[in-house]
Amino acid sequence: MQFDRKLQLATDLYQFTMGNVYVQDGKEKEEAVFDVFIRNNPFAGGYTVVAGLEQVIEYIKGIRFTSEDTALLKKNHPEFSPAFLTYLENFKFEGEIFAIPEGSIIFPMEPIIRVKAPLIQAQIVETTILSIVNHQTLIATKAARIIEEARGDVVMEFGLRRAHGTEAGFYGARAAVIGGCAGTSVVETEAMLNRPAMGTMSHSFILSYDTELEAFEKYVKYNPDNATLLVDTYNTLEKGVPNAIKVFKKALAEGAITGRYGIRIDSGDLAYFSIEARKMLDEAGLHDAGIVASSDLDEHLIKDLKSQGAKINSWGVGTKLITAYDCPALGGVYKLSVISGKAKLKVSNDPEKITNPGYKKIYRIYGKSNGMALADLITLEDETINEDEPLTIFHPVHTWKKRIINDYYIRELLVPVFINGNCVYQSPTIAEIQQHLKDEKNSLWPAFKRMVNPHVYHVDLSEKLWALKQKLLSEAE
Repeated sequence: MQFDRKLQLATDLYQFTMGNVYVQDGKEKEEAVFDVFIRNNPFAGGYTVVAGLEQVIEYIKGIRFTSEDTALLKKNHPEFSPAFLTYLENFKFEGEIFAIPEGSIIFPMEPIIRVKAPLIQAQIVETTILSIVNHQTLIATKAARIIEEARGDVVMEFGLRRAHGTEAGFYGARAAVIGGCAGTSVVETEAMLNRPAMGTMSHSFILSYDTELEAFEKYVKYNPDNATLLVDTYNTLEKGVPNAIKVFKKALAEGAITGRYGIRIDSGDLAYFSIEARKMLDEAGLHDAGIVASSDLDEHLIKDLKSQGAKINSWGVGTKLITAYDCPALGGVYKLSVISGKAKLKVSNDPEKITNPGYKKIYRIYGKSNGMALADLITLEDETINEDEPLTIFHPVHTWKKRIINDYYIRELLVPVFINGNCVYQSPTIAEIQQHLKDEKNSLWPAFKRMVNPHVYHVDLSEKLWALKQKLLSEAE
């Protein structure tokens, strides 16, 4: 039996069980504020890249519950009241959403998305917002780390067959491109990303012909704009590369190659093979021939291969990118910070799980002389910063650690996306998001971007927000 996806029902049951109570208890109109944030950067890294806002917008715009939906809920959950089911049938998001734009670099405890809406509405959209943002942000961050270690080389996302389903592969490819990948192998993304899919050939193509040489000749003949040959089916250096050279020289002499050309290595000692293959290609006069590598790559292996002098200029990264292999979940959370005008916080024996209360915004502080990011400051919404005065910031836990900043300017990170239920945000293109991330990376000192033991970026609380948090903590004891 085939089932159509219903994104409005792609939620946890407890959103409905709580909503059922809110409607019957008269709480559905109470105004609430929720924050989406992370507690730790993924991959033990120094930063996180935001992605998924465009899909959040599409979800909020389209969320509706049909009579078919409520009939199913009534059948399976007889405890749901008629009033609650009627509420769902008339559901329309009427609240406010502020968010940090895609491609932005963020850090733990900062609100990525701030939702202010009637309590039941804010609660119903929680799970899907988290699902979208957690997934794409994780993949975009992984891609950004890989791009950092590729040092200007082309990186392609090749992971659809290893993704956790085709939907994860589709949106994961989008996030990978946001993170800096030049493209993806996923043909389905061409319209969404406004760029052609990328790819070469498989070993089965080689094996389907009597000889490797014949396979190469046929491929180049019918793919003159994309003549990249997979050379490791039989013997990379003794057969694959020599056969590729023979085909390239003949095709170039005949004008039969009209675009990029080169070889791909998918197994073995990638550093050694690429170095030797480069020598062979150059000796044949094929200086323009590229060398693509694949084979379970990630940022760590790419860094290692480059340190060994590998002559690779394009990287096809699959499994470890699309599955975020070494960090399978981001762990973003959605926490209540205000209800009916009263600031709230979650108390925990684990200090990192204590939330920040109130209706908040975030400032990024930059040095005037160099435009480099110095720290972020989370404040209450009604606070302002005078850039003409020195700014004192302090560690939110170890408060004796203080810092006075002079000669700075600030930028507010959260921007309006929905006001009174209406979208007021124009989503940028993928190319614009990519450029935004490049600009963000350029404003970060190298110490925050290194792969191992990165320096911890300062995210501090304003004095007013810190005092509110301490007051609520003391009242909770």
